[in-house]
Amino acid sequence: MNFLTIGHRGVMGVEPENTLRSFVAAEQAGLDVIELDLHLSKDGALVVMHDADVDRTTDGNGPIAAQTLDELRALDAGRGERVPVFEEVLDTVATPLQAEIKDVAAARALAEVMHARNLVGRVEVSSFHDEAIAEIARLVPGVRTALIASRYGTDIVDRAVEVEAGTVCLNIRRVTLEIVERARKADLKIIGWVVNTQDHLRLVRALGLDGATTDYPEIKRTGRFTA
Repeated sequence: MNFLTIGHRGVMGVEPENTLRSFVAAEQAGLDVIELDLHLSKDGALVVMHDADVDRTTDGNGPIAAQTLDELRALDAGRGERVPVFEEVLDTVATPLQAEIKDVAAARALAEVMHARNLVGRVEVSSFHDEAIAEIARLVPGVRTALIASRYGTDIVDRAVEVEAGTVCLNIRRVTLEIVERARKADLKIIGWVVNTQDHLRLVRALGLDGATTDYPEIKRTGRFTA
């Protein structure tokens, strides 16, 4: 089975997260998939940023949803990088993407882009929110989806099955063999996050997970040798 290494917001351990610079670095490092986060601006643009507010990752302040794309573009997202929109990422890197959505509204906006650009084969859609996964699956037949969980029990498998997700992305600190076995019985793929140490990488491999989301490109190089 091919072990996937997924770049968390690009390679956020070494570059400003969720920027084109970070995504290019992830692609150059040979990571298999690039993970990013999507929010809607005030005027409906699919903005690539993790938090609902711009405070932590830019020199601005306030909610993304209260600002237009032009206002967001004026911010420094780190090392002079601008806040990108999803379409720019599609045009900048060729690596497959895992796009995390925060709500149903973002699911609807993303669905429009996926249809317009025929992205079913390239973009997997992930979310912590069951209703967002269900909505993107309804709007984009055949889309690959992943349910993310930080604090969870074996119920995460039932939730994933309910919304017909093909993958669960699980906080590596809480993964148990019981959850892995239940997920396998449900024919789910399992990704561990965030895997930034050799100990966590060894755990991921020992549990037989399908991949790891990481902040650092080194995991790609060492992952193939870790058992």
